[in-house]
Amino acid sequence: MTTSAKRFFRRTAITAVAATLLAGVAPGVAAADSGRDRPDLRAMAEEIAASGFAGAQLRVHDPRGDWTGSAGVRELGSAAKPPTNGRFRIGSNTKTFVATAVLQLVGEGKVGLDAPVAGYLPEFGLDRRITVRMLLQHTSGLFDYTGAMLPDGTIVPGIPLTGKEFLVNRYHTYRPEELVRFGLSKPPLFAPGTDWTYTNINYVLAGLVIEKVTGRPYGDELQRRIFRPLGLRDTVVPGTWPGIPGPHAHGYYRYEEKPGQWKTVDITNQNPSWASSAGELISTTKDLHTFFSALLGGKLLPAPLLAEMRKPHPKGGYGLGLYVQEASCGTVLKGMGGFHGFGTVMAGTADGSRTFELSMTYGDSAADLGQAYNKADQLLTDKVLCGK
Repeated sequence: MTTSAKRFFRRTAITAVAATLLAGVAPGVAAADSGRDRPDLRAMAEEIAASGFAGAQLRVHDPRGDWTGSAGVRELGSAAKPPTNGRFRIGSNTKTFVATAVLQLVGEGKVGLDAPVAGYLPEFGLDRRITVRMLLQHTSGLFDYTGAMLPDGTIVPGIPLTGKEFLVNRYHTYRPEELVRFGLSKPPLFAPGTDWTYTNINYVLAGLVIEKVTGRPYGDELQRRIFRPLGLRDTVVPGTWPGIPGPHAHGYYRYEEKPGQWKTVDITNQNPSWASSAGELISTTKDLHTFFSALLGGKLLPAPLLAEMRKPHPKGGYGLGLYVQEASCGTVLKGMGGFHGFGTVMAGTADGSRTFELSMTYGDSAADLGQAYNKADQLLTDKVLCGK
């Protein structure tokens, strides 16, 4: 656990009981922070929850003001709705935080955006053609420790992250170096810079670059550079700690235990070290809104580096740590993430005038949750960001 995480959990241990009581204003009711109801947004939250999720938390900022609400249930078997600003695992939205910290180091002259990663991490024997930019944009060609599909269509498994094997190993601790060496033990997917594929190993390496250059754990650097300056009091790097502190909805994992026999397990508690700097953060919709608005508003990066961040790769539509998409209303920017039991989207228009942050918790539905996730994202992009 990082130093910042230890401080967070010491503070949370004192306030958790009170916070939990305050989170549920009334059984089955999720109030809006704005004090003004938005039936249109409430209906969207309910539609998203009903599409296959146990629950959903939604935060919207648009010309009509700020609104938060939730739908579905906090926990299977309970009628209580999710807290409107509960904590959750944000998955690959972590990458946007890490990319921001790396680009800050670039701006300070401590890291070269187009410098070989091997110059910072010589212990791995990386191909010297792999640059820091390639890590942030997923063009390194490195095999992902979570598994990958080879160019010929062969699927090569990674560390155990699915089915019963994952559940047996859900509290196993992985070291970042272990994850990297697992990926490097497999042939690369393509020559550096010649193609694009989304791989978590890139951001585990990016976190190690931060640590090597600063001499501090990457989580402590996020605390120093982003969390503390922006007042993100509910965002934390858990390290190996398996719980989610304070008010939160539960996430579930549904898997096929035997052919034709499906089982649903509460997966809220799990060791997130397998995700490391590629996806382990815990946060809230409020903190994500504060962070993403500050990033889009130019408060965290100088204009030239923010412009670099927002240049999408032609194949993946991915910039440096975020997705850059063309919607009906123009360019929109997004962080998107999944974690066992949880799905998260943070999104905004290029000028930051419209944003939404969405957390979805998985339940026991047999629905295609990947499809449901994409449908929820598209719904909110059309209705909130584009104002349809």
